[in-house]
Order: sequence, then C-alpha cells, then structure tokens
Amino acid sequence: MLRVILIGPPDARARLRARVPDSIEIVGEAASIAASQALQRDLAVDAVLMPTAGLPAQEDDELVDEPLTTRELEVLALMAQGLSNKQIAARLAISDQTVKFHVASIGGKLNALNRTDAVRRGLRRGLIAL
Repeated sequence: MLRVILIGPPDARARLRARVPDSIEIVGEAASIAASQALQRDLAVDAVLMPTAGLPAQEDDELVDEPLTTRELEVLALMAQGLSNKQIAARLAISDQTVKFHVASIGGKLNALNRTDAVRRGLRRGLIAL
C-alpha cells in the first residue's frame, strides 16, 4: 500500500482526502511543504499529495495521476537547483543511471516535455519550492 502525506490548507486537504483511493494510506497531513518535511523524516512515506486548487490552471496542468515518490521529489528539487544528473547522483549517493530513471519517471508522471518543464510543473503544483 502506498503511504502518503497530504499537504495544503485544511479545506483543500479535506477535498483531496475524499478523492484518495482505498489503495493509498494517508499517514499524515501538513499545512505546508516545510511542515511536511518533519513528517517525512518521522514516518515511512512513499509520496506527498497536494491539491492544485488555488493555483493558476493551465490546459496541460491536470492533476498528477500517480504521485511522485519521496526520492523523485528529492531529484526534482535538485533539478530545480540546476544540478546535472551526475551532480544529483553524487548528492544522493546513487548512480547516474538511477537518476536518469528518476528523471524519466518524473517527466512521465508530470507529463513534462523536458527537465525545465518538469521543474515548472513541479513548482506550479507546489511539489517543490525555490
């Protein structure tokens, strides 16, 4: 079972909670990404979910069907810092092939055209912050 944390204002989390399928276990909730980081350290979390309500909508920015894993969120945040795959691999102590896998997975889940578009979509959805 996928274990997730919901992030956002209480009313938005309530709407999101109602849409989460039974195959996903909600293990915690937080008002912000920063507040969720402590939960992520304390709980065995696979992903975070954040509603897009209140964010500027775009045709290509529908909800993510499959949430990003904690590792994918880490890779996306490092991509936003402008790090190359090799730099990300060194920072996370994983192989550059594993980073390539994560980058491809992130792109697919966010329906992104390239790395820059993945970062843009991640920022728009509140998955990462600069």
